[in-house]
Amino acid sequence: MTDSWRNEVQYEDKHVHEVYDQIATHFSATRYKPWPVVDEFLRSLPAGAVGLDVGCGNGKYLPVNKNVFIVASDRSKALVEIAGQHQPHTAIVADTLSLPHPPSRFDFAISIAVIHHLSSVDRRIQAIRAILQTLTPPSRASSGGQALIFVWALEQKNSRRGWDRGGQQDVLVPWVLKPDHASQPDTPARTYQRYYHLYHEGELQDNVIAAGARILSSGYDRDNWWVVIARRD
Repeated sequence: MTDSWRNEVQYEDKHVHEVYDQIATHFSATRYKPWPVVDEFLRSLPAGAVGLDVGCGNGKYLPVNKNVFIVASDRSKALVEIAGQHQPHTAIVADTLSLPHPPSRFDFAISIAVIHHLSSVDRRIQAIRAILQTLTPPSRASSGGQALIFVWALEQKNSRRGWDRGGQQDVLVPWVLKPDHASQPDTPARTYQRYYHLYHEGELQDNVIAAGARILSSGYDRDNWWVVIARRD
Protein backbone atom coordinates (compact mmCIF):
# COMPACT_ATOMS: atom_id res chain seq x y z
CA MET A 1 0.00 0.00 0.00
CA THR A 2 1.45 3.35 -1.05
CA ASP A 3 1.44 6.37 1.25
CA SER A 4 -1.12 8.05 -1.00
CA TRP A 5 -3.42 5.04 -0.91
CA ARG A 6 -3.02 4.76 2.87
CA ASN A 7 -3.90 8.44 3.29
CA GLU A 8 -7.01 7.98 1.15
CA VAL A 9 -8.11 5.01 3.24
CA GLN A 10 -7.63 6.96 6.46
CA TYR A 11 -9.51 9.96 5.06
CA GLU A 12 -12.47 7.78 4.04
CA ASP A 13 -12.45 6.05 7.42
CA LYS A 14 -12.87 9.44 9.09
CA HIS A 15 -15.23 11.15 6.67
CA VAL A 16 -17.29 8.20 5.41
CA HIS A 17 -17.19 4.96 7.40
CA GLU A 18 -17.05 6.37 10.92
CA VAL A 19 -19.76 8.87 10.06
CA TYR A 20 -22.22 6.31 8.74
CA ASP A 21 -21.71 4.08 11.75
CA GLN A 22 -22.63 7.04 13.96
CA ILE A 23 -25.64 8.27 11.97
CA ALA A 24 -26.98 4.88 10.81
CA THR A 25 -30.33 4.98 12.62
CA HIS A 26 -31.02 8.60 11.69
CA PHE A 27 -29.84 8.05 8.10
CA SER A 28 -32.06 4.97 7.74
CA ALA A 29 -35.10 6.92 8.92
CA THR A 30 -34.65 9.31 5.97
CA ARG A 31 -34.14 6.60 3.34
CA TYR A 32 -37.29 4.66 2.56
CA LYS A 33 -38.59 5.48 -0.95
CA PRO A 34 -36.88 3.79 -3.95
CA TRP A 35 -35.70 6.09 -6.74
CA PRO A 36 -37.68 5.48 -9.97
CA VAL A 37 -34.73 4.46 -12.18
CA VAL A 38 -33.53 1.93 -9.59
CA ASP A 39 -37.06 0.65 -9.06
CA GLU A 40 -37.55 0.14 -12.80
CA PHE A 41 -34.18 -1.61 -13.18
CA LEU A 42 -34.94 -4.08 -10.37
CA ARG A 43 -38.48 -4.79 -11.53
CA SER A 44 -37.25 -5.51 -15.07
CA LEU A 45 -35.13 -8.44 -13.87
CA PRO A 46 -36.29 -11.98 -14.64
CA ALA A 47 -37.64 -14.18 -11.86
CA GLY A 48 -34.88 -16.16 -10.18
CA ALA A 49 -32.11 -13.65 -10.94
CA VAL A 50 -29.40 -13.37 -8.28
CA GLY A 51 -27.54 -10.13 -7.74
CA LEU A 52 -25.71 -7.70 -5.47
CA ASP A 53 -26.48 -4.42 -3.75
CA VAL A 54 -23.02 -2.96 -3.18
CA GLY A 55 -23.15 -0.27 -0.51
CA CYS A 56 -26.71 -1.18 0.42
CA GLY A 57 -27.20 1.28 3.28
CA ASN A 58 -30.38 0.35 5.11
CA GLY A 59 -31.40 -2.06 2.34
CA LYS A 60 -34.35 -0.07 1.05
CA TYR A 61 -34.02 -1.64 -2.41
CA LEU A 62 -34.09 -5.25 -1.23
CA PRO A 63 -37.91 -5.57 -1.12
CA VAL A 64 -38.55 -3.99 -4.55
CA ASN A 65 -38.66 -7.25 -6.58
CA LYS A 66 -39.70 -10.27 -4.57
CA ASN A 67 -38.80 -12.59 -7.45
CA VAL A 68 -35.03 -12.00 -7.25
CA PHE A 69 -32.46 -12.70 -4.55
CA ILE A 70 -29.95 -10.06 -3.47
CA VAL A 71 -26.73 -10.31 -1.50
CA ALA A 72 -26.38 -6.86 0.03
CA SER A 73 -23.18 -5.43 1.51
CA ASP A 74 -21.97 -2.28 3.22
CA ARG A 75 -18.94 -1.14 5.21
CA SER A 76 -21.19 0.04 8.05
CA LYS A 77 -22.05 -2.78 10.44
CA ALA A 78 -24.87 -0.67 11.88
CA LEU A 79 -26.49 -0.25 8.46
CA VAL A 80 -25.98 -3.93 7.59
CA GLU A 81 -27.88 -4.89 10.74
CA ILE A 82 -30.80 -2.77 9.53
CA ALA A 83 -30.61 -4.11 5.97
CA GLY A 84 -30.55 -7.68 7.28
CA GLN A 85 -34.16 -7.32 8.36
CA HIS A 86 -35.27 -7.57 4.71
CA GLN A 87 -35.67 -11.34 4.46
CA PRO A 88 -35.10 -13.58 2.58
CA HIS A 89 -32.22 -11.47 1.26
CA THR A 90 -28.90 -11.45 3.07
CA ALA A 91 -26.69 -8.57 4.16
CA ILE A 92 -22.98 -8.71 5.01
CA VAL A 93 -20.22 -6.31 5.99
CA ALA A 94 -17.85 -5.87 3.04
CA ASP A 95 -15.62 -3.28 1.39
CA THR A 96 -16.59 -2.18 -2.11
CA LEU A 97 -12.94 -2.39 -3.16
CA SER A 98 -12.58 -5.95 -1.86
CA LEU A 99 -15.84 -7.75 -2.50
CA PRO A 100 -15.89 -11.32 -1.13
CA HIS A 101 -17.93 -12.72 -4.01
CA PRO A 102 -16.87 -15.24 -6.67
CA PRO A 103 -16.28 -13.67 -10.09
CA SER A 104 -18.63 -14.03 -13.06
CA ARG A 105 -21.56 -15.39 -11.02
CA PHE A 106 -24.16 -12.63 -10.66
CA ASP A 107 -26.97 -11.65 -12.99
CA PHE A 108 -27.08 -8.04 -11.84
CA ALA A 109 -25.70 -5.52 -9.38
CA ILE A 110 -26.68 -2.11 -8.09
CA SER A 111 -24.49 0.46 -6.39
CA ILE A 112 -26.52 3.51 -5.48
CA ALA A 113 -24.82 6.65 -4.13
CA VAL A 114 -21.68 4.81 -3.02
CA ILE A 115 -18.73 5.25 -5.40
CA HIS A 116 -18.75 9.04 -4.95
CA HIS A 117 -17.54 8.43 -1.36
CA LEU A 118 -14.16 7.14 -2.63
CA SER A 119 -11.56 9.88 -2.51
CA SER A 120 -9.49 9.33 -5.68
CA VAL A 121 -10.22 8.51 -9.30
CA ASP A 122 -8.12 5.34 -9.07
CA ARG A 123 -10.20 4.05 -6.16
CA ARG A 124 -13.45 4.93 -7.89
CA ILE A 125 -12.41 3.08 -11.04
CA GLN A 126 -11.25 0.10 -8.99
CA ALA A 127 -14.65 -0.04 -7.26
CA ILE A 128 -16.43 -0.11 -10.61
CA ARG A 129 -14.05 -2.82 -11.83
CA ALA A 130 -14.70 -4.90 -8.71
CA ILE A 131 -18.46 -4.74 -9.33
CA LEU A 132 -18.01 -5.49 -13.03
CA GLN A 133 -15.99 -8.63 -12.33
CA THR A 134 -18.84 -10.16 -10.30
CA LEU A 135 -21.19 -10.10 -13.30
CA THR A 136 -21.75 -12.99 -15.68
CA PRO A 137 -19.91 -12.34 -18.96
CA PRO A 138 -21.74 -12.13 -22.30
CA SER A 139 -22.20 -15.32 -24.29
CA ARG A 140 -24.04 -16.54 -27.36
CA ALA A 141 -27.09 -17.20 -25.22
CA SER A 142 -26.96 -14.10 -23.02
CA SER A 143 -25.88 -10.48 -23.04
CA GLY A 144 -24.41 -11.03 -19.57
CA GLY A 145 -25.05 -9.44 -16.21
CA GLN A 146 -25.80 -5.74 -15.85
CA ALA A 147 -24.95 -3.23 -13.14
CA LEU A 148 -26.69 0.05 -12.33
CA ILE A 149 -24.50 2.72 -10.71
CA PHE A 150 -25.63 6.09 -9.31
CA VAL A 151 -23.39 8.96 -8.18
CA TRP A 152 -24.08 12.53 -7.07
CA ALA A 153 -23.90 15.10 -9.85
CA LEU A 154 -21.99 18.36 -9.78
CA GLU A 155 -24.75 19.88 -11.90
CA GLN A 156 -27.37 20.59 -9.21
CA LYS A 157 -28.07 24.29 -9.65
CA ASN A 158 -31.80 23.80 -9.11
CA SER A 159 -31.38 21.86 -5.86
CA ARG A 160 -31.14 23.28 -2.34
CA ARG A 161 -27.38 22.63 -2.47
CA GLY A 162 -26.89 24.85 -5.50
CA TRP A 163 -23.79 23.11 -6.89
CA ASP A 164 -23.14 23.52 -10.58
CA ARG A 165 -20.65 23.10 -13.39
CA GLY A 166 -17.31 24.73 -12.65
CA GLY A 167 -17.66 24.33 -8.90
CA GLN A 168 -15.60 22.34 -6.41
CA GLN A 169 -15.94 18.59 -7.01
CA ASP A 170 -14.49 17.24 -3.76
CA VAL A 171 -16.66 18.42 -0.90
CA LEU A 172 -17.59 17.72 2.70
CA VAL A 173 -21.33 17.58 3.22
CA PRO A 174 -22.69 18.07 6.76
CA TRP A 175 -25.10 15.68 8.46
CA VAL A 176 -26.69 16.97 11.66
CA LEU A 177 -27.41 14.09 14.04
CA LYS A 178 -30.44 15.11 16.06
CA PRO A 179 -30.58 14.24 19.79
CA ASP A 180 -33.55 11.90 19.41
CA HIS A 181 -31.50 9.71 17.05
CA ALA A 182 -28.28 9.66 19.10
CA SER A 183 -27.16 6.42 20.73
CA GLN A 184 -26.85 8.06 24.17
CA PRO A 185 -29.71 9.95 25.88
CA ASP A 186 -29.39 13.71 26.40
CA THR A 187 -26.74 13.95 23.69
CA PRO A 188 -26.62 17.39 22.03
CA ALA A 189 -26.97 17.67 18.27
CA ARG A 190 -23.71 16.97 16.46
CA THR A 191 -22.63 17.70 12.90
CA TYR A 192 -20.65 15.11 10.94
CA GLN A 193 -18.84 15.84 7.68
CA ARG A 194 -19.24 13.28 4.86
CA TYR A 195 -16.88 13.23 1.87
CA TYR A 196 -18.33 13.28 -1.65
CA HIS A 197 -16.81 13.51 -5.10
CA LEU A 198 -19.33 15.34 -7.29
CA TYR A 199 -19.30 13.95 -10.81
CA HIS A 200 -19.43 16.35 -13.75
CA GLU A 201 -21.28 15.40 -16.92
CA GLY A 202 -19.50 12.56 -18.77
CA GLU A 203 -17.13 11.71 -15.92
CA LEU A 204 -18.98 8.59 -14.80
CA GLN A 205 -18.94 7.27 -18.36
CA ASP A 206 -15.18 7.88 -18.50
CA ASN A 207 -14.70 5.97 -15.24
CA VAL A 208 -16.72 2.91 -16.29
CA ILE A 209 -14.94 2.72 -19.65
CA ALA A 210 -11.59 2.91 -17.84
CA ALA A 211 -12.80 0.05 -15.62
CA GLY A 212 -13.40 -2.11 -18.70
CA ALA A 213 -17.17 -1.82 -19.03
CA ARG A 214 -19.48 -1.24 -21.95
CA ILE A 215 -22.26 1.26 -21.41
CA LEU A 216 -25.80 0.08 -22.10
CA SER A 217 -27.64 3.22 -21.01
CA SER A 218 -27.07 6.35 -18.96
CA GLY A 219 -28.83 9.43 -17.72
CA TYR A 220 -29.49 12.08 -15.08
CA ASP A 221 -32.05 11.68 -12.31
CA ARG A 222 -32.69 13.49 -9.01
CA ASP A 223 -29.33 15.32 -8.97
CA ASN A 224 -27.47 12.12 -9.87
CA TRP A 225 -25.70 10.71 -12.90
CA TRP A 226 -26.35 7.01 -13.57
CA VAL A 227 -25.19 4.29 -15.92
CA VAL A 228 -26.13 0.71 -16.70
CA ILE A 229 -23.04 -1.27 -17.63
CA ALA A 230 -21.97 -4.78 -18.61
CA ARG A 231 -18.73 -6.62 -19.20
CA ARG A 232 -17.03 -6.49 -22.58
CA ASP A 233 -15.95 -10.14 -22.50
